[in-house]
Amino acid sequence: MSLNYPLSLPTTTAMFALLAGATFILAPLPAFAGSCPVDKQTTDGQKPGATAHKNVSEKLLGAIDLSKERVAVAGHSFRMRRLDVQPGGEVAWHSHEDRPALIFVVSGSITEYSSHCAVPIVHGTGDLSVEQGGLSHWWKNTSKKPVVLISADIAANPEQPGM
Repeated sequence: MSLNYPLSLPTTTAMFALLAGATFILAPLPAFAGSCPVDKQTTDGQKPGATAHKNVSEKLLGAIDLSKERVAVAGHSFRMRRLDVQPGGEVAWHSHEDRPALIFVVSGSITEYSSHCAVPIVHGTGDLSVEQGGLSHWWKNTSKKPVVLISADIAANPEQPGM
């Protein structure tokens, strides 16, 4: 007994792959976890909130004086910090105009109020926040559990790396 297919298996597979690819390309792009939805991005988003850290502990894990490295950025350091934000805790409003940073959420869930987004952004365990380009923002732990963040940034005043 032989089966009679109108199209060969390789042709059918190729057509399916093209259809799936076209569906993916033409579909609206979803927001990545922990990022601002595309239709909510703006330069006039959330307004200043917390003016001082509240229930946040910070530990400097390490710093490199960039003036002594090949990149030779005088007066700046590359540093890594751990921030523990207790329930109800707030990371004060600050700018990344001249301090690019990467923030990794080790555990918990925290809400960001960003000048580049019309709505608050919830970051969960495993999310990475890229902070640059004039972004200003503040963060609040609205959950009932502590949040642990790892911050890697380039900051001025290497003589005060914990600032």
